Amino acid sequence: MKIYLAGTYSRDYCVKEAMKLFLAGEHEVKNGSLANSFNRALFVLESFYYCQNNRWLPPLFSRFRSFMLDSGAFTYIAGKDGAGVDWKRYVDEYAEYIIEHNIDLFIELDIDCVVGLKEVERLRKRLEKRTGKQPIIAWHDNRGKDYFIQTCKDYKYNAIGTTRAAKQGGVFRGNPDILRWFIDTAHEHGSRIHGLGYTNLRGMTEYHFDSVDSTAWLYGNRGGFIFIFDGKTLQKRKCPPGKRLKSRAAAIHNFNEWVKFQKYAEAFL
Repeated sequence: MKIYLAGTYSRDYCVKEAMKLFLAGEHEVKNGSLANSFNRALFVLESFYYCQNNRWLPPLFSRFRSFMLDSGAFTYIAGKDGAGVDWKRYVDEYAEYIIEHNIDLFIELDIDCVVGLKEVERLRKRLEKRTGKQPIIAWHDNRGKDYFIQTCKDYKYNAIGTTRAAKQGGVFRGNPDILRWFIDTAHEHGSRIHGLGYTNLRGMTEYHFDSVDSTAWLYGNRGGFIFIFDGKTLQKRKCPPGKRLKSRAAAIHNFNEWVKFQKYAEAFL
């Protein structure tokens, strides 16, 4: 498995690959503290919202095995009135950034809850036309089962929010293994599938996503522990009583341990 770590499928024949684990959230470590560590990362995901004013990350894009860009639309509207946003301008700026940095993997503006699915589809077509590339389609439950099947036929890369997808009822009621349905359906139609925000280490061995992304390496700083890669998985080690983690050092250490797990996932999961 690759965290965001990815496999390659032709439209006519699917070749099973290891999972790619994309590490995300480097913007939370300020002033480029992770620049040297990021040189060793295989797969990295970041949000357009944070990339726009980030000067140290773009020069590293070409050094990663693969880089995935999220539209950052939800982050953008968090402090704004979504109805008042000029989404055409936003998608044009997003497209310009994709072109400028030659980014192949980028997620559509999945803002169904703000503008509705029809407008999302119009923005998607605008993004495709401007970049000359297909975006990764981010499925939401309002789109329904048949919509997912169709985008798997039409697009080479699809994504699902794993927490929401795993709890689906409705058209999925009676199916206790919904995540496996999404994965199998995507592969059946020649599409790769990405698990958005999937941090379940045990689940990565059970569900063969082509790629997932995770900010879990940041949890150590928040929870007062460090990660240790033991050769197969990541163990947590609490800070000894009476001592405090050095935030920057802990972040760099944890990131490097997750890079080790990236390499293991790519080779064995």
